[in-house]
Amino acid sequence: MLFPIPTAKTDFEARAKVMKSLAHPTRLMMIEELSRGERCVCDLRDLAGCDLSTVSKHLALLKDAGIVEDEKRGKQVYYRLRVPCVLNFFHCLDSVLTARDRLG
Repeated sequence: MLFPIPTAKTDFEARAKVMKSLAHPTRLMMIEELSRGERCVCDLRDLAGCDLSTVSKHLALLKDAGIVEDEKRGKQVYYRLRVPCVLNFFHCLDSVLTARDRLG
């Protein structure tokens, strides 16, 4: 599938918004966990070791960026990756870190 090449400032701003949503260790950890499958918010809270309010704010940023989606079931909210291809970006980041470590 071909994607349009960004040319307008708004295209780059949209990309920056997605990248900013990833720019926190807790959110990266949550995405990694969601790569294994859907999780309830309580599981993500336990994983992150944060209070529910903080976890909810992290998830809201990821949802607003279009990375995750949620579904309410009874009193629980479950999250899953909306675009699993974000994991390809993780592989790219790991390659950058490996290359950097070889230089340093």
